[in-house]
Amino acid sequence: MTEAQTSISQPSRDEFAALLEESLTGAALVEGSVVKGTVVSIEKDVAIIDVGLKTEGRVPLKEFGVAGAPSKLAVGDDVDVYLERVENAAGEAVLSREKARREESWVRLEEKYKAGEKVEGVIFNRVKGGFTVDLDGAVAFLPGSQVDIRPIRDVGPLMNSPQPFQILKMDRRRGNIVVSRRSVLEETRAEKRGEIVARLQEGQVIDGVVKNITDYGAFIDLGGIDGLLHVTDMAWRRVNHPSEIVNVGDTVKVQIIRINPDTQRISLGIKQLEADPWEGIAAKYPVDARFTGMVTNITDYGAFVELEPGVEGLIHVSEMSWTKKNIHPGKIISTSQEVEVQILEVDPDKRRISLGLKQTQENPWVAFAAAHEPGSVIEGQIRNITEFGLFVGLDGSIDGMVHLSDLDWSKSGEEALKDYKKGDTVQAVVLEADSEKERISLGIKQLSADPFEGGASSEKLAKGARVTCEVTAIKDNGIEAKLLDHDLTTFIRRSDLSRDRSEQRPDRFGVGEKFDAVVTQVDPKTRKLSASIKALEIAEEKEAVAQYGSTDSGASLGDILGAALNKAKGSDDDAGDEDEAAAKPKSKRAAKATADGDAAEE
Repeated sequence: MTEAQTSISQPSRDEFAALLEESLTGAALVEGSVVKGTVVSIEKDVAIIDVGLKTEGRVPLKEFGVAGAPSKLAVGDDVDVYLERVENAAGEAVLSREKARREESWVRLEEKYKAGEKVEGVIFNRVKGGFTVDLDGAVAFLPGSQVDIRPIRDVGPLMNSPQPFQILKMDRRRGNIVVSRRSVLEETRAEKRGEIVARLQEGQVIDGVVKNITDYGAFIDLGGIDGLLHVTDMAWRRVNHPSEIVNVGDTVKVQIIRINPDTQRISLGIKQLEADPWEGIAAKYPVDARFTGMVTNITDYGAFVELEPGVEGLIHVSEMSWTKKNIHPGKIISTSQEVEVQILEVDPDKRRISLGLKQTQENPWVAFAAAHEPGSVIEGQIRNITEFGLFVGLDGSIDGMVHLSDLDWSKSGEEALKDYKKGDTVQAVVLEADSEKERISLGIKQLSADPFEGGASSEKLAKGARVTCEVTAIKDNGIEAKLLDHDLTTFIRRSDLSRDRSEQRPDRFGVGEKFDAVVTQVDPKTRKLSASIKALEIAEEKEAVAQYGSTDSGASLGDILGAALNKAKGSDDDAGDEDEAAAKPKSKRAAKATADGDAAEE
């Protein structure tokens, strides 16, 4: 053995230290980075890879396969692996193919993210809130809302198939990547829509296929782009639901009404392909003319009547009935009912026609006014009683009102109202019939003459007239009484009950007792009448003095009154009459006058 061979096989301590330092220095250069390696063997589920170190490393075969596809690794293949450690406790190099691919992908993905370019990936797993995507070694998160433009129930066909994605966010420090498939589809669709919209023009007629139907219209596929056919543009007539006109899958001919270049929304119409029935509508439906139509819809404020296909008019609730007010239109007419209406107003610009239903029927207010002149007497039942009067039912289902002030000549309105109840049949006088205001005024008190203008005796009451009264009530400050020959009441104050102060006591009268008095005041405006017993006594005294002498002649007042009383009785009456008169009870005033006369004779 030569000296050189002996030196290599048995190196000195210095040579060994140099070799070890060289080996460690080389390991420090590659540890933590991606290195080249060669597959030297495959054992079960791991690959033995030589990266040029003292020992090989073991890498699981699953790290060499793309998500959803098996590994195609073979002995002798050169691969890039990530060197984590030169040697572990088992004396093997710690290698990772997954980390190597991740490092490579992050660098490539960051470049594409900054440039806004799309990346290709594979959806390989479902997680909470979305899916995981393999971007050639880097795992990204795909939110559920970013899978498609519209929500999809089955994501199975999208799994394990390469697809383009757009990177929304990257955070290398945390290892987070968020991608979107929806943005790619929207961009593609926008480009396609732009190309199609550029070929379309407003007013163009095109064929389309009904893709979807909603309550407000139908979506029509125009060959890659959808247009909206609104329910109001399907027909000139009223359409309650789009399914009345089209069905899903139907091929329809539509006209492009509007194209919005900003939103690329297309509005379509079918009725525009037909003649507009509103052209010349004013000449076709003149005001006050009558037509027959079909009730198509009823609302709270009226009913719509179709005069012809595509032309509808509105009967407002106020134009439905002469008598039924504040009632729902559905209680007067019904849907699909054929009715006769009168044209009230036509507005071609607003495409509105106002119709009247009650105008085709006789106006009961006009009919009543023509048949009943003011002053005529009618008869009817009391339909309602309110705080301001009575409502009496008349012919034609209309009501006339009797105001409180027209119930009774003498009683107050509130007091007279108590004498009536709902359902009573009463007679009344027509005071006024206003057909324009739909108001009929009636009066009950007008059935009898005004007692202030003439009573039962046809004599007008005036100040100084002598009347006979009957006590109806006794008060502390006087008495209430009614005039027997007149339908009037009066109140006699305490001071007017007698000339003598000692006789001015209300309690000396009884209810039902009759007496004479003199009218002292008549006020037709306030309808008040005042009477006085005291004034009657003074008048009688003056009359007696004027006829039979005066106190200046030496005769006493008793003599004068006694003579007047005897003359009033009649001196030529027989004794029987005198006895009968004596047997009758005398009134207090007559008894007093007799006593005064007797005293004068003595």
